[in-house]
Amino acid sequence: MRRPFAAGDRVLLVDSKRRRHLVTLAEGGSFHSHAGVVAHDALIGRDEGLTVRTTLGTKLIAVRPTLAEYVLKMPRGAQVIYPKDLGPILVLADVFPGARVLETGIGSGALTMTLLRAIGPTGHVTGYEIRGDFADRARRNIEGFLGSDLPLDIQVRDAYEGIDASDLDRVLLDLPEPWRAVKHAEAALRPGGILLAYLPTIGQVARLREELASSAFGMTETLEVLQRHWHVDGQSVRPDHRMVAHTGFLTHTRLLVPGE
Repeated sequence: MRRPFAAGDRVLLVDSKRRRHLVTLAEGGSFHSHAGVVAHDALIGRDEGLTVRTTLGTKLIAVRPTLAEYVLKMPRGAQVIYPKDLGPILVLADVFPGARVLETGIGSGALTMTLLRAIGPTGHVTGYEIRGDFADRARRNIEGFLGSDLPLDIQVRDAYEGIDASDLDRVLLDLPEPWRAVKHAEAALRPGGILLAYLPTIGQVARLREELASSAFGMTETLEVLQRHWHVDGQSVRPDHRMVAHTGFLTHTRLLVPGE
């Protein structure tokens, strides 16, 4: 978005301790925190990247949130897939511009937004969510970041009961029992299409792999992504004492054509 801040924009305010506050600008509005008050009018009409001071003199950097920052700060109806897994999901599932994708269990919409950015205006994402309140919250989060004119169809329905779509390029499952949707995904994907499942425990992964082994899917792999930041301050260089370790297992597989 190459323009100055305007009323209605989402802005991320970051203090010296890297605490982040997601704010929606409004004319005459103000942001209040323990560090003081900043008038929204001090940001409207200004370019992002500026530094403003609160009424108590605290400096805040004002930028537009990245997708990763928005995912961590947006309202949640369900647990989100964290940014450290969102990137690998796009690569492992090879989500490309123009792809037709089905996502089941959209939760708060973090993966949905990531998919929409990857497929572009020529692709399409269909989202299945069993809970209507989660579906509504996800739609608000998605439209709050990407706008409303999107190649997206969110349906309140249970993927365990079947998938109506056909000739899909990718199917992404964020479900507690994805093995119950494997046969449906097999019928919905095109030959060579990719299925990817996100699961928190290795027991669930083992059960899914059993189901995949008796299906037309092959080339199956499972992995997890670990993330460790580093402390760099002059000559003091060391890994941080804390890291983002296990969040979930990523299992990806391809639909193969049976040999003669």
